[in-house]
Amino acid sequence: MRNEMQIQFTALSQNESFARVTVAAFIAQLDPTIDELTEIKTVVSEAVTNAIIHGYEGNPAGMVYISAAIEDGVVELVIRDEGIGIPDIEEARQPLFTTKPELERSGMGFTIMENFMDDIEIESQPRVGTIIRLKKHLAFKKALCN
Repeated sequence: MRNEMQIQFTALSQNESFARVTVAAFIAQLDPTIDELTEIKTVVSEAVTNAIIHGYEGNPAGMVYISAAIEDGVVELVIRDEGIGIPDIEEARQPLFTTKPELERSGMGFTIMENFMDDIEIESQPRVGTIIRLKKHLAFKKALCN
């Protein structure tokens, strides 16, 4: 059975922890391992932080949207913003690349997402925004899905 949830919130850095905890609470019904839960929380933090810092450049007038779905032990996440977009996705995916070195950004957000998730898709258009789609297969007990 498929289960879904959606949230949206103002692009403020203090809402990053809200997003992380909300998604973690939603997927807890699958009884993930501590490592799986930590990886998903980290990925949500990275994607939301990217939306706030890079997508909206700290402008709190924007909104961040998250949808999450679980089915047959697979977690699907979509984190979306309507910010400035990513001019060159391939460049942005390179380890250590950052457009905000003055903020001491490490440039590892997409690398972390790629390492912790099974699948990642990034769509972005200048002045339209960015959509990040993520999937992770959990090591779950089959009985939990019935």
